[in-house]
Order: sequence, then structure tokens, then C-alpha cells
Amino acid sequence: MAKTHAEEQDRQQYGVLLYYKYTEIPDLNDLVAFYECNCNSLGLLGRVRLSPQGVNVTVGGKLSLLEKHIAAVMSNILFEGTDFKLATCDHPLNDKVAKECGFTSLSIRVVKDLVTLSSQPMLKSPEISNAGTHLSAVDFHSALQSAGKLLEKESPADTEGLVLLDARNLYETRIGKFHAPNVETLDPGIRQYSDLSSWIDDNSEQLKGKCVLMYCTGGIRCEMASAYIRSKGAGFEHVFQLFGGIQRYLEQFPDGGFFKGKNFVFDHRISVGSSDASVISTCLLCGSAFDDYSSRCRCTHCRMLVLVCGSCRKEKPLYVCELCQKHGKGVGSVPSIENGETQAGSSEELKTVFSDTELSRQVPWSHDNQPRRKIKILCLHGFRQNASSFKGRTASLAKKLKTFVELVFVDAPHELPYIYQPCFTESHGDCTSPSFERTQPPPSENCKKKYGWLVAPDFNGRSEADWKIADCPFDPLQYQQQTDGFEASLAYLKTVFSQEGPFDGILGFSQGAAMVAALVSAQKGRLTGEMDFRFVILCSGFALKLPELECKQINCPSLHIFGSDHGKDRQIANQASRDLASLFDDGCRVIIEHDCGHIIPTRSPYIDEIRNFLQRFL
Repeated sequence: MAKTHAEEQDRQQYGVLLYYKYTEIPDLNDLVAFYECNCNSLGLLGRVRLSPQGVNVTVGGKLSLLEKHIAAVMSNILFEGTDFKLATCDHPLNDKVAKECGFTSLSIRVVKDLVTLSSQPMLKSPEISNAGTHLSAVDFHSALQSAGKLLEKESPADTEGLVLLDARNLYETRIGKFHAPNVETLDPGIRQYSDLSSWIDDNSEQLKGKCVLMYCTGGIRCEMASAYIRSKGAGFEHVFQLFGGIQRYLEQFPDGGFFKGKNFVFDHRISVGSSDASVISTCLLCGSAFDDYSSRCRCTHCRMLVLVCGSCRKEKPLYVCELCQKHGKGVGSVPSIENGETQAGSSEELKTVFSDTELSRQVPWSHDNQPRRKIKILCLHGFRQNASSFKGRTASLAKKLKTFVELVFVDAPHELPYIYQPCFTESHGDCTSPSFERTQPPPSENCKKKYGWLVAPDFNGRSEADWKIADCPFDPLQYQQQTDGFEASLAYLKTVFSQEGPFDGILGFSQGAAMVAALVSAQKGRLTGEMDFRFVILCSGFALKLPELECKQINCPSLHIFGSDHGKDRQIANQASRDLASLFDDGCRVIIEHDCGHIIPTRSPYIDEIRNFLQRFL
């Protein structure tokens, strides 16, 4: 029978599809090819994340085409039992929101983990097979209604009761959450999901011996978090999670049930509510009822989304989220941006060791009048540089971050020979016929030693000769041949960490950035306790074909600073730095492209972005 006009019009409606599946993927390349072909042919936009452990997909398009995509995915036995969440909605109207949510293009990426449980690169992800028991929306509702009696048959006799754990970020919980009488609700109040494991570690006594009911937006974050709780052993066995997340619950209970407010979603819809239109959140500034994130206002310190009503918004807003306020930060504490040269000034401006007097003068004070420890960063120079020269080149950066950052510089372990390109000058002698004389290099005692983290395979160390004539003209791609010496540099850095650490992060410039990337990728449990750090900063970096960089994705918070396509960096091409950045999980990766050449820029707006990244780790 022919379809009616109304039916055909319905099928042309726009929709959003969300689904995930944890399953062993035998051939990632085949699956990548499938998604590229299928999504592009159907005109679907959004995010597809693939890992050896499964997939996580959020895409948008016409409903009829999304249904075709579901049918194609279901034909693969790997996706048996997948919960496809398909919702009708309006077509994206706000380009800013659509772009920020990834709905203006199709992004297909292979990642190490489908969700990032921890920002600590040394923390091993738990086995997903140990995840908590799934509860349907009806069973979850019944458990809350009866305050846990439904779960008694699966609970030990000494279980103290039931707790409800929200696995989402603070800005999500502010506009909607579950509330049930006689049920203790735990809101971790985290800035990002990767902070949840630390919260669980610090609050495990609130979970031990309890029946833990977990929930999140669609379910995937509970899979990993519940497995992490259960991995703690005795007393943490009874963990349950809402299957299909809040979305499935609201479908089952359109009036909201025990869920109050709106469900924050990571697409252009921003939030989805029940038939109960009550607003449970307020404007950050004036306290009036407000729950609309469409303006995308963010904290000036940590960039977390904040709620600011229309009457409080300003042309050049500065907002401070409640988490930053809790740690003593305010609008008045935002450092002023100083205009200056992008090249470093005097190296005397940088201090790598501070006296008690300097601490009292320079370290910011927290809300409880205790001095806050500075972020300590180990800095690795580029090839044929040294600690002293790199310290000078970054003096402007150090000056502008000095209130909360300490930079520590070390020489690389491989001492390099002095190399020079001979220059010939014309000499006429007796004026009868010209001759050419080769200029001589300067005395080596006038030159500072140069070092490298990685060297060419034929490198034999520095010879006894003062100078070595270059074998050929300078090759801007010489860094691609410097692939040896990693193990020696790794052993050397372990010593640096033990003697000068601990360090919060590592900054690498050029070859130093390549070394840092290889170090982070190579850790795989080898460096736990020896080289712990929380983030990396890679400046004008590049990726080398090293065994240490063969992993699919590096799960570590990272800041990538490099020249744009027209950024005048004549040493490292823009694409080389992009390739290095692509090795890092985009969920905790920040990229700054500039037009300043082969340096670390310190003028606005670049210094503001650098500050914002670093202030997350205070």
C-alpha cells in the first residue's frame, strides 16, 4: 500500500541516534571502512568512536536514513543486543552549538578507550566484563520506590542500604537528577568524567557494603565506572546500573518519575525534559530559576559550562563556576594579560627554585589562607639545544605563568658534536689570480654544549675533535632520521624524576615533544611510581616511527601548541604537529594553532588558552 503524505513527511523528519556496544572488534580497519562508507552515503553527521573493545556513536540525520543505518549495523553479529536510542528532534538551528557538539561534520576516530575513566596515564582501565548488573527502567524505578527492597535477595545480610550514584559531570547534574525519598544520593560534583575514578577512591567508604545504583545519560559511563567500583573487591560487589540511562527512563516514565528537571545531552538538543517542565537550577549570578545552556557560557578559569540567564550576560563576560569558587578563584583573581615579545627576554626572570620569601610573594593563596603549591613542569628542549638556551627562550612564558607555575629545565643525555657549514671567501693574494679560503669555526670553548633526546642510528657520541664539518646542507627533515637513543633518555628521565620530582606535567619543544609523546605512550605500566604526571604540553611537536608510538590512542590530558598552515614554522610542518596531536584522545586534548613561527607564543589570546589548560590542574 502506498505511503500517505503524512507518513512520508514523518520519515523526512530529523533525528538523533545514540548507541554503544562493548564487544571485541576483530578488525578495526574493516569497521572504520564500514562507518566511513555507510555514514557518508547516508549523509549522517556526528561522532563515531571505535576501539578494540567496541563502539560509541552519536549521529544525526533524517529519520529514514538513521533507520537504514541501524539496519546495516544490526546485520553485523557483533552488534547483537545493541540498544539503539533514536529520537526525533528539530534540525540544528544554532551553528555555534552544532559545531561545538560535533554536528557540522562526521568524525570517525579510533581511540584507546570509548570513555576516559581517569586522566592519570598510569591507571589501567578495569575489565568491562566486571561491570555492574543492568536494571531496566521499571526495575530501577521499583528499587527507588521500595528503597532497595527489590535488591535484598542479591545483597549480603550486613548491607547497610541503598545509595544512588550519579556518574555525570556537575554541569549535567545541575539541570536534572534523580531524587527519591529515603534514598541517599551521591553527586560527585566532578568537572569531567575522568575525575570520577579519583572521587570513587576518595569516597569508597560511602560505597562499601552498600547496594549502589548508578545512572548516567545513556549508560556507557556507568559501564566503566561500575566495573571500577567492583574491581575494589570485597564490599563492592553489589553495583547496579540503569540500562539505557536517563533517556530510556524518561521514555518509560514520561512524567519524569523520580527524575527531576532535564537530561543534559551531548548533541545540539542540549537537554531533554519530561512532561514536567519544572526548573531545578538557577543562574550562576543572580540566582533566578534558569536551566538553558544554549548560550554556551563557560567558566573563565576551567572552561566548564555555567548557567547564566539572559539579563546577566554581558558583551565580554567573565564567569567563575562553583568549583573554581570553592577553590578560592574569582573574577578578580584572573591574571591580567601582559603584552610582550613572543621571543623570550632575559633568562634571569625565570626561577626554578624558590625561597620561602619568594613563595610568600608569588604563590597564590587559597580560600583557607594556606599557600597553594605551584604546578611543577619538567621542560625538555629541542634537538641541538640545552637547558640554558631553552630557559632563555621560554622566559616570557615563565614570567606570565609565575604566579602558579614552576618550570624546571634539564639537558638531554646525548651530547652532540659541534657542526658547522664551511663558508668560502675569495682571496686575490698577489692580484694575479683569485683563490678561495675556507673560513674557520669559532673556538669550541666559546660555545655551549648541545644535546639531543633522540639521535640518528649511526650516532657514535661526540668525538674528540672540536668541530665536525656538516656532511650536507641543512635538511629541515633531518628529525625524521633521529630515531635512536630513546631507552637511554628514558633511563635518564627516571633519574630526573627521582631526584627533582615529583612533577605535575612535562613540556616538550620540537624533538622534546616527540620524546614526551613516546614516553607517555611507552609507559604501559612500566613507569608506575617512577614517573607519575598528570598532563603533557607538546610544542611544535612531531611523531616519529618509534615502537613506543604504535598504540592506537594515548589517553593523557594534552595541550598541543604549533604553527598554523601559514604559521611561519619553517622547522616543523603543521601537518607533522597535527599527526602527533591525533595520537592523543580528543576527549582530553586541547590544540592551539598560532602564527608566530617555531616558538611558544606568549601574547594574547594564546597565553589565555595556555593558562586555562594549566589551571585545571591547580
